[in-house]
Amino acid sequence: MGYAVVLGEALVDLLDSELDGERVYRQAIGGGPLNVAVGVARLGGAAQFVGSLGDDALGGRIRSFLTSADVGVAGAITVAAPTTLAVVTYAGPEPDFRFYGEPASYGLLGPDDLDVALLEGADVLYCGSIVLLKPEPLAAARRAWSLAAGLRVFDPNVRPRLLNGPSALEGLREVVAEFAAGAHLVKLSAADALLLYPGEPVEGVAAYLRELGATTVVVTLGAAGAVLAAADADPVRVPAPKVNAIDAAGAGDSVMAALIADLLVDGEPEGPSGWADRVAFALRVAGLVCESPGGATAMPTRAAVQNRFNT
Repeated sequence: MGYAVVLGEALVDLLDSELDGERVYRQAIGGGPLNVAVGVARLGGAAQFVGSLGDDALGGRIRSFLTSADVGVAGAITVAAPTTLAVVTYAGPEPDFRFYGEPASYGLLGPDDLDVALLEGADVLYCGSIVLLKPEPLAAARRAWSLAAGLRVFDPNVRPRLLNGPSALEGLREVVAEFAAGAHLVKLSAADALLLYPGEPVEGVAAYLRELGATTVVVTLGAAGAVLAAADADPVRVPAPKVNAIDAAGAGDSVMAALIADLLVDGEPEGPSGWADRVAFALRVAGLVCESPGGATAMPTRAAVQNRFNT
């Protein structure tokens, strides 16, 4: 089994919580790509995180956390900027993110900062999330995409509060089309699909991304499961298990992590039925994540998933 390179942001989440009747902010290391890298490692895969970390104490904590989670940091650079903070509030289990920190530490990875040998040796390359909105890391992602010799995996993971008007959204839509055209797997949420392609049903969005060139597309639907478009078959729905959700932070990232971990073990499955089995497992992983607070810290092992769902 080889390894996955996960390129994107790392930051610190401040989770709105209650302690002894008072509102407090609980610190948690996060960022969608970081969650993916940790999730891959927890599920038994090898992952390397590639991104920029702040030069403050929080950046050091992120690096230590990744190392303790058995995620490689050879491609992570330290930059002269404070670690970005995301204040996370909740309406039920669904999180709302607001980002603080300028210059943002996650936006300073450039194409010349990439470890070419690390990228060329990867079996899977993940790109996506909010680094797509910053010129330098977007250039780095494009270069990494061009260097990848293995499977290319993409997740737009849109953060609406970081989009400054219709022109920014249109620019992101063009970037999504660019990466989807060369992807072996695209994973996005129903919320991403609605923002990027308003008025289109999720099955139509999945089919459209496949028409652009993506080999397989998975659109997550929260408690309703996911839509899968694979091979030449029509999109199908894969149900999610029923769980006691308290925090959906990191759920979509855990789906991506589970799919990457299985790609590392067995490569791409043959036919839609093989993909459906993998998506079903990924939804079980996400269900277990939703039953615990936090993102990266809630990523489970395979044994924990099997024990929870008796599989």
